[in-house]
Amino acid sequence: MDPEFWRERWHSEQIGFHEGHVNAHLRQFWQHLDARPGEKVLVPLCGKAHDLAWLRDQGCYVIGVELSDLACAAFFAERGIEPAESSGQRFTCYRHRDIELWCGDFFDLTADDIGLVELVYDRAALIALPPAMRQRYVDHLQAITGPATRSLLITLDYPEQPGFQGPPFNVSDQEVEQLYSANHDIERIHHSRLREDDGLRKRGLEGGTESVFHLRRR
Repeated sequence: MDPEFWRERWHSEQIGFHEGHVNAHLRQFWQHLDARPGEKVLVPLCGKAHDLAWLRDQGCYVIGVELSDLACAAFFAERGIEPAESSGQRFTCYRHRDIELWCGDFFDLTADDIGLVELVYDRAALIALPPAMRQRYVDHLQAITGPATRSLLITLDYPEQPGFQGPPFNVSDQEVEQLYSANHDIERIHHSRLREDDGLRKRGLEGGTESVFHLRRR
């Protein structure tokens, strides 16, 4: 998907994908990863999610990756924080204590940029990508994270329907198996229908379900 699509969404404030609170599945299921204080957690396509601050409050060192400089700046501004800022050819990095936001193209990020990462939290990355980009995303994620990474992955699945068009796109449990099974142990730890008050229903989505996976890199 063209990066300009997402930059324009932020510029025009079409950010219905942004949750104005910490994700409920994150709160409930993060404990499955047995995160230790100081471990790094990578959050791809993070936006200005409240989840970033919550993960920091759990003792993690948080590394978010986001295309939009508006989103990165807003995350800190909404908390009254003025981060340190450094710019390079590929990224601008905003830092404050135990949170780094890397502004640029996720596919340009390298393991040398971020060091050893032990944890991944993906609520809005895999489902933001069309099918043709998902294997590339998973391969790149594995290339830049550690050999024993644990991940919390949240997916959305729904039947094709004329009243709704992604993103977010549908990702079935079977596709998760196809994408990750070669290098991960996969445990689905939650599956449920979308809540009636979910914003996606207001956009016309019907019959959607969410799954939460605990992935353990082999």
